[in-house]
Amino acid sequence: MVLGERLGDKSDSRFCGVETEFQEDMPQLLSFNLSSSAAFDFVVAPLMDPAYRPSLMVNDRNRSGVLPVAGSDLVLSPAQWSSHVVGKLSSWIDLDSEDEILRLDSEITLKQEVAWASHLSLQACLLPTPRGASCANYARCVNQILQGLNNMQLWLRIPLEKTDDDAMDGTHDDLNGGQMDSWELWNSFRLLCEHHSQLFITLDVLSSLPSANSLGRWFGEPVRAAIIHTNSFLTNARGHPCLSKRHQKLLTAFFNHSIQMVLSGKPVHSLPKGSLELGSNDADDIQRHPLRSYLDYVGYLYQRMDPLPEQERFELGYRDFLQSPLQPLMDNLEAQTYETFEKDTMKYIQYQRAVCKALLDRVPDEKASTVTTVLMVVGAGRGPLVRASLQAAEETGRKLKVYAVEKNPNAVVTLHVSELLGSFGDNELSPECLDGAQRFLKQDGISIPSSYTSFIQPVTTSKLYNDVKLHKDLVHFETAYVVKLHNVARLAPCKPVFTFTHPNYSTEKSNQRYKKLQFETLSDTGSAMVHGFAGYFDATLYKDVHLGIEPSTATPNMFSWFAIFFPLRTPVCIQPGSTLEVHFWRCCGATKVWYEWCVTSPTPSPIHNSNGRSYWVGL
Repeated sequence: MVLGERLGDKSDSRFCGVETEFQEDMPQLLSFNLSSSAAFDFVVAPLMDPAYRPSLMVNDRNRSGVLPVAGSDLVLSPAQWSSHVVGKLSSWIDLDSEDEILRLDSEITLKQEVAWASHLSLQACLLPTPRGASCANYARCVNQILQGLNNMQLWLRIPLEKTDDDAMDGTHDDLNGGQMDSWELWNSFRLLCEHHSQLFITLDVLSSLPSANSLGRWFGEPVRAAIIHTNSFLTNARGHPCLSKRHQKLLTAFFNHSIQMVLSGKPVHSLPKGSLELGSNDADDIQRHPLRSYLDYVGYLYQRMDPLPEQERFELGYRDFLQSPLQPLMDNLEAQTYETFEKDTMKYIQYQRAVCKALLDRVPDEKASTVTTVLMVVGAGRGPLVRASLQAAEETGRKLKVYAVEKNPNAVVTLHVSELLGSFGDNELSPECLDGAQRFLKQDGISIPSSYTSFIQPVTTSKLYNDVKLHKDLVHFETAYVVKLHNVARLAPCKPVFTFTHPNYSTEKSNQRYKKLQFETLSDTGSAMVHGFAGYFDATLYKDVHLGIEPSTATPNMFSWFAIFFPLRTPVCIQPGSTLEVHFWRCCGATKVWYEWCVTSPTPSPIHNSNGRSYWVGL
């Protein structure tokens, strides 16, 4: 039973699970936790008797060779195993123990349990938290397993904690007994496992939370589930469990990032007698699951979220999906591409506003009937900018003569838009196109847009990095992608890169650019992994009319442009308060334009896309 219905949301975050103890009767375990009185969607359950040790089996000749698993594979249907059970590996496992017997027992058991889970066709297994800062042998064994794993995911359990100087909301819980940033534990483990795409995170949410900046890092990491402990709940005035404001905000963010909730622990709230939940009755209450009140509260948090806006619903299929940028000069765009852009009414409203202001500035009221302004639409496509310009002329009462310039013969025939501005402002060769058309412009002529600036910021985006890595070649790591960023952590505010102004009457025209940028993360963020850079643009169409996707000034309700993503071949780990130094070049040749980029601090990276060997925009 899902947490609730939210318009447009069909993600996994609608489902809530419960962590259970070992039970041999798996059908009974599911019946108790998934019945209508319990209403959980899945269980996170041990697959092996916690008393099992391989070394004891070897020494005890009276024992059979059958593993003490939680029931035969036949007690549930394959669909039930797959949909309703996440396997929880034995918590006693310690593959980096100095006790050799324990270490060997742990290694054998880990492989046995994963093999059994794979046989059951489980979708995922929960790995226990690494027991110390050193987890090399644990990671080695997991990496070995990952190499031969088919479709099953491994979820590494990581406590959501950071050192005391950063903790907020009361006492500091530490599952490992020491002071550390648990992100460092995760980062060490995933580096040893080579950023494997089937290795995910399950976060243990405790009563104390790190700072907002520290929490933000996790939204760019592959988090699949969050375990909420009952002792993290407070008590409201009616005696029911509730969460602090910061915990509520965190869970809402989890829901928005398709992260599933799992409740864990024993009930610590004794509900007042007679304080049944709305809609329940005495008969139901007798059989209510002991954690039902906690589940109801999590469901309440989900159900009170606003429905997804129409634009977000339209963009759902594009979230974190890599697309190659358009090549409007080199390729003729398809009719479907034009149609998608033409539905973006906000963009054309802004262009129409800019043309209106320009016409009113150029032609005073007393000359409105005698002066005809000549307007050239460069890259007219199927004509929406032409229509916006004609509507501006009608709105202002000015006479207008329009020339539509479009190199795509199919678009001209149907007269209806390819846009010159790209996700990075200049990446669809707007400077070259407008400079080329400038010879038709009067000395006092107006260009719309009059200027545009590109911006970048460092991001954590494990999903996109792994998607690029799947190609196993250099070319894809040296290509810029258009992408609707969603599961991403923005590690520092955006900074401007390249600016172009039109008309450009400079005697030494060059559209080549170079920029060195330095980004600093806040000290309370903690360490973070930079997988690449998100790029945006902001354009001044005319005077105070602007258009753009740079997050702090983005034009609302516009979907023609997603961000652009420049990946790094090797992710860069930055320490708290350290400086990230980045270099970007825009290079121009006789037949193409391309970007090059690199990092020089804290550790140098190769220069990406040298000479445009992997990615370029054709002239």
